[in-house]
Amino acid sequence: MIRILHTADWHLGQNFFSYDRKEEHQHFLDWLKEEISAHGVDVLLIAGDVFDVSNPSASAQKMYYKFIHSVTSSFPDLQIVLIAGNHDSASRLEAPSPLLEELNTIVKGKVRKVNGEIDYADLMIALKSKSGETEAYCLAVPFLRQGDYPVIEGAQNSYAEGVREFYKQLIDYATARAGDKPLVVMGHLQATGSEIAEKEHSERTIIGGLECITPDVFTDAVAYVALGHLHKSQRVSGRENVRYAGSPLSFSFAEKHYKHGVVLVTLSDGKEAGIDKLEYTPLVPLVSIPAQGAASPIDILSELEFIPDATQSELTPDQYPYLEIKVRFTEPDPMFTRRVMDLLSNKPYRLARVNQVYAAQTDESTFDDEAEDDLQSVEPLQVMRNVFAKKYADLPGEEFEKLFNEVCFDVNNKEE
Repeated sequence: MIRILHTADWHLGQNFFSYDRKEEHQHFLDWLKEEISAHGVDVLLIAGDVFDVSNPSASAQKMYYKFIHSVTSSFPDLQIVLIAGNHDSASRLEAPSPLLEELNTIVKGKVRKVNGEIDYADLMIALKSKSGETEAYCLAVPFLRQGDYPVIEGAQNSYAEGVREFYKQLIDYATARAGDKPLVVMGHLQATGSEIAEKEHSERTIIGGLECITPDVFTDAVAYVALGHLHKSQRVSGRENVRYAGSPLSFSFAEKHYKHGVVLVTLSDGKEAGIDKLEYTPLVPLVSIPAQGAASPIDILSELEFIPDATQSELTPDQYPYLEIKVRFTEPDPMFTRRVMDLLSNKPYRLARVNQVYAAQTDESTFDDEAEDDLQSVEPLQVMRNVFAKKYADLPGEEFEKLFNEVCFDVNNKEE
């Protein structure tokens, strides 16, 4: 029997509207270590996006290495398998591999090739129980970039079909060599049939649907699929054994209702014996005022006035909730944000953003609860359509949009 803990999308080093989240991440890592101990975990799978950016800060890297050292020192038999996500630098993650392997930690950031052929053997890792017996094999596939996957001639979607063929060949390769041992597949991708918070850019997928992979490639030969990339913990297409662990924190207000945690998988006698979600409560919640829709400036300010002072709160400043204000104006009010900040100066909240909408734009019933307020969160395709229409007094054709999608996809998936 072997116990596997599946986690993903830590995004260490993320700043939330300029707030440092180091204490929140440390709270999660401390909790994760306790869960590893409580459940006698043999293998920890980290399915990508360890860091928020490809060039993470020194403090984010220090937190990552301290966790690996701490957890492997406390549990010498624990095996860690980690893959790179699209936010990670594959080269940076793999650089200390010789040292990490001494800590029973295997990192897969790149797909290696031998004489131009994909080295599938490099991605097949034996998973061992505390007794040292091989109980399963892990197929550790990092986020696949252009050139990593087979080229499918005549494919309508070269990325999706190439990635699908990559997994098919890898699973066939492993099935022929695993004997009666179960296969556990790791991946960092978006599977069709999964849910995503489309209203925020923190986990937005590549435009045009180029990144979606059908989960039917994970055949009955696979006991469990440990996915990363999407922040909502979920089963894919109703399949119990194909899952996103989800992120440990909410990285946008669109994600404020997500349930966080990790997935505990037990394999016994070559079969999946149990899959359990272990729920985690983040240190800091996200709060919107009002909870739904938008409110008038008077109503907003009145509600803020009735919030008890920080002196009456048991929370420390590092635990103060992040606050989003959603206000409806009938006319411009340049001093509103200043009045909000003054009212919150002695309240146990941290103001993240003031989301403004004007009555002329929409009515109360149609206000977008997760409205955007920055250019970064606007779909590139929509920007292109607007510019095209303004210049040519017409919308771009389907073929033009397809080419635009492919260019954006290539730009977003280059290794930095």
